[in-house]
Amino acid sequence: MANAGDEFRVVSPGTDKEGRLPRKYTGDGQGAKKNISPPVEWYNVPAEAKSLALVVEDIDGQEPDGPAAPWTHWVVVNILPAMKGLPEGFSGKEDTGGGGSLKEGNNDWKVPGWRGPQLPSPGHRLEFKLFALEDELNLGNKVTKEKLLDAIEGHVLGEAVFVAYF
Repeated sequence: MANAGDEFRVVSPGTDKEGRLPRKYTGDGQGAKKNISPPVEWYNVPAEAKSLALVVEDIDGQEPDGPAAPWTHWVVVNILPAMKGLPEGFSGKEDTGGGGSLKEGNNDWKVPGWRGPQLPSPGHRLEFKLFALEDELNLGNKVTKEKLLDAIEGHVLGEAVFVAYF
């Protein structure tokens, strides 16, 4: 049996000790200190993984004027497994420093990159889900969570989840 310290996991060191996402990572921050992508780190990636994919969504979200449904804040595909994480403010940078074919996909605002939560009421959960994949993905120019999830079906070597609150 694997040691708990050996399990594939993902964390966001930018959260406070209660697991809350600070305002600078949300749409409610002030001035230049808002909508900054949070840092994300991962550990014990399966050795066979050829790429990683990250989906961050509000699992308590809802469609504008519609029913409850997860709301996607960030999609990143073709992350090299050798990378140990994505630093704070990573989203939208020209040079990702990750090499390979890393790409940010569209969020539910229909724009690529990170878009922080902005809510009239707090208490929502933001789920960071990292997939270890057996190959790189070729999703074309417009990457979405839906295209990602369809493409990885049957090709996931491991999944890691971290939940933050805002």
